[in-house]
Amino acid sequence: MNQRARLREVFEWLDSHVNLETGAGPSRRRIDHPTLDRIIGLLEMLGSPQLAYPAVHLTGTNGKTSATRMTSELLATVGLSVGAYTSPHLERVNERITWNGGLIPDEDLAAILDLLAAIEPALDDRPTWFELVTAAALQWFADIAVDVAAVEVGVGGTWDATNVVDGRVAVVTNVSIDHVEYLGPTREEIAREKAGIIKPGATLVLGEPDPGLRHIFVERDPAGVIVRDDDFGVRDEKLAHGGRLLHLFTPGGDYRDVFLPLHGAYQAENAAVALAAAETFLGAPLHRDVVQEAFANVRSPGRLEVVHHQPLVVLDGAHNVAGAHALRAALAEEFPNADRTLVVGLLREKDPHEMLDALGATSAARIVCCRPPTPRGLDPSRLADAAVELGIATEAVDVIEPVDEAVEHAVEVTAPEGQVVVAGSLYVVGAARRTLVHD
Repeated sequence: MNQRARLREVFEWLDSHVNLETGAGPSRRRIDHPTLDRIIGLLEMLGSPQLAYPAVHLTGTNGKTSATRMTSELLATVGLSVGAYTSPHLERVNERITWNGGLIPDEDLAAILDLLAAIEPALDDRPTWFELVTAAALQWFADIAVDVAAVEVGVGGTWDATNVVDGRVAVVTNVSIDHVEYLGPTREEIAREKAGIIKPGATLVLGEPDPGLRHIFVERDPAGVIVRDDDFGVRDEKLAHGGRLLHLFTPGGDYRDVFLPLHGAYQAENAAVALAAAETFLGAPLHRDVVQEAFANVRSPGRLEVVHHQPLVVLDGAHNVAGAHALRAALAEEFPNADRTLVVGLLREKDPHEMLDALGATSAARIVCCRPPTPRGLDPSRLADAAVELGIATEAVDVIEPVDEAVEHAVEVTAPEGQVVVAGSLYVVGAARRTLVHD
């Protein structure tokens, strides 16, 4: 069997499993019966590879993917061998599993998935898609003998498949309302779920500034706690050509004029969290040159990413109300004063009125409603109805289901000096990226 056919076969096997991200399989399995038994059993069959190295374990409603990438870049820049696990992916599952910035090779991923397929019949309960990919990542990191892994939580914390790692440092970027079907409808309940990643002896890097939630994390009795704005944070940040210029502080250092090649003021908070996490893991402040070099190398595809000019096309994975507000603020600061076409596709559990309002849809010149390429995708006609109910003229709202066609239409109808903003779901962003970046 040639490599392409083998890859196709092993990925077909992977995709035959329950996938809560895409909606493939019984979604109530996680809600009614949360458990770590499947991932623990799977990893025990592999020899518990996750215990072969320490981890920086990151959770949060928004920013955790960017913070994970930044943390891994900082640790790699000081010379460590660093694995990073993030989710979801935009185009290829390999994007989730990296070593010092490089994606896991197809042949390595296929070999580990083959091993997992051989193990699966011995398990009491069939694992989910995410559990299998998580196990593959943790096994690969052990195979290549990483010094540390930066591991992003999929959803929540307590019952997430990643909550088996040796998280010497636990990181919480922030707490907002999202994934209420799994985590609960209040910030307090969501915070309690996220606090579940704090292991005995771990140090907590708390990026959530609300003092009313702090006790929820402190009750987990971490060995130490450092808190955003008190112990670390952003003294100043401003717009710079191609990104932001930051002034950050941590318990051990003060870092001025740090260039971060990412758009959005909120990325400064992610950078502060990542810097605090890296220094906490290392137990020492980082040299200014290391910080400068690491942040200059950070990339975050699909997060306020400019992929086209004339018209300007910006992709952003804003998929909840807090993320949409952050995107709107970033656009107002960095890309103001132009007619804007919004290409939006949402998942079914999102409120279309809330999301459109948070995105500033009533100020857009045109809305193009599409369907995310997943069974969880919201019917775009419902999104269009919500747009009209918010007061947007019917003639300014288009419904074009396929993302690629929606994006191509948006580019075509937008003047060269205008803007196209694609948002609402990482599934939409991934499909748009395939259309615009690779075509």
